[in-house]
Amino acid sequence: MPGHLMLRSVFRTLLVAAMAAGIALAPSLAAAQADVIRFGAPLPLTGGLAPEALKAQQGYEVWAEQVNKSGGIKVGDRKLKIEMVYVDYQSNTPRAVQAAEGLITQEKVDFLFSPHGSGAAKAASIVSEKYKIPTVAATASSPQVFDQKPRYLFGTYTPNATLLEPLFKVVREKAASVKKVAIYARNDLFPLALAQEMEQVAKANGMEIVSNEKFSINALDHASALSVMKSLAPDWIFIAGYSNDNILIRKQMIDQRIEAPVVTMLTGPSFPEFVEAVGIAGSENITGAAWWDAASRYPSDDVFGSSEGYLKAFKDKFGHNPDYGSASYTVAAVTMQMAIESAGTLDKEKVRDALAKLNVRTFFGPIKFNASGQADSYSPPVFQLRDGKTVVLSPPATKQGELRVGVK
Repeated sequence: MPGHLMLRSVFRTLLVAAMAAGIALAPSLAAAQADVIRFGAPLPLTGGLAPEALKAQQGYEVWAEQVNKSGGIKVGDRKLKIEMVYVDYQSNTPRAVQAAEGLITQEKVDFLFSPHGSGAAKAASIVSEKYKIPTVAATASSPQVFDQKPRYLFGTYTPNATLLEPLFKVVREKAASVKKVAIYARNDLFPLALAQEMEQVAKANGMEIVSNEKFSINALDHASALSVMKSLAPDWIFIAGYSNDNILIRKQMIDQRIEAPVVTMLTGPSFPEFVEAVGIAGSENITGAAWWDAASRYPSDDVFGSSEGYLKAFKDKFGHNPDYGSASYTVAAVTMQMAIESAGTLDKEKVRDALAKLNVRTFFGPIKFNASGQADSYSPPVFQLRDGKTVVLSPPATKQGELRVGVK
């Protein structure tokens, strides 16, 4: 959290126009600003998911700064500036639900973004439905989030299967000898959904699942589980968790000299801090998949104008290229903005209807939603780490190389 932001109990309020000038505003002053739209974002600013929260803030802030520089969001014949309101839910899902409700009832935000991950997004969706407030989820990929067809929740991630199906295609083409798969997943909605999808797709491709184990959310010692995995000699090791999980697991795999022809980790390897933590040698040939990569190139009708425009704006602000984590939150914000501008009003029902009908070009790719409210309009990239950098293996439009198979 930037040091100049004012902290008051749970709520952290940021007026982006002032933040860009390095000015801290008291909440009462921020609330008094005329012609602003308030967006609420519950984030895990502390706890195990704090690295994801930092990416989220950067994603929101680059969007808000860019929009405010252009005069604001166009609503009818007016342009309204953006005010972001953050809440720390301490990486705890029940607190995420409380935070979402507090943003609506106490902070009086106009629109809402979901907390991080599928599990927290699904839990907090009851708040969006209760208060009938349009909400965009940046990181909810599990179809279970949308299985009840929530009316006010929309997710900019395509379903988990869209990550794994192209990954399997790449592996089948370049590593036909891969037969035995070991799965190890965090006991949380998104990682477990990935593990379930991985098992189903592997079996459909004639592969044998030699293990499919879970680890607890706060697990620090994976040595025993990894030792058992090693004894099974899998051809493909698949780890599903979040950044800190995968860094820790990869380090312990290195300690035990656990290798396989194919090692896949979701999520984490696409983040620079993964390579920094495990080293270039430790990250070599790790495969992954994400919903966006800096190699992606799309023309767009959003405030950035193109993928290149987004890369420039982000790097100008933060000094480094964005990864898919930050970009995911930016596209959620862009999507909300485009729906508001399409509706031409802040009326929540009309904005909700505009989201449902949205079919737009963004820097992240084309965004439109299926009947359940989940995006189904683009192909996420599959990649492999080489020399500390991602090499895109799929889709063909952004492909940079072929899969490199490791040696047992």
